[in-house]
Amino acid sequence: MKEITVQQLKEKLDNKEDIQVIDVREEYEYDIANIGAELIPLATVLENVDKISKDKPVVIHCKSGMRSASAILNLESRFGFTNLYNLKGGILAYAREVDHTLSTY
Repeated sequence: MKEITVQQLKEKLDNKEDIQVIDVREEYEYDIANIGAELIPLATVLENVDKISKDKPVVIHCKSGMRSASAILNLESRFGFTNLYNLKGGILAYAREVDHTLSTY
């Protein structure tokens, strides 16, 4: 599985690169802390596959990286995605290493 670090993601966001960022946490988690990603909770990922780009890099994240890894494995095996990247350490790592203002709940 391809991964991206929080520093690499911040650089891509700062450079306004054409990427899609998806958060697979639950809505209540997103409300506590988010980085502006599109919210598609893990339980609904497969029914929202049409919202996920196949034409540009897609970074998928959750709290620590486990749920996003599960989403990526399912999307790659069932739908043939080849452009998905797991955010290493999830939003916890992003809050710890990039944006100290984010709540780590």
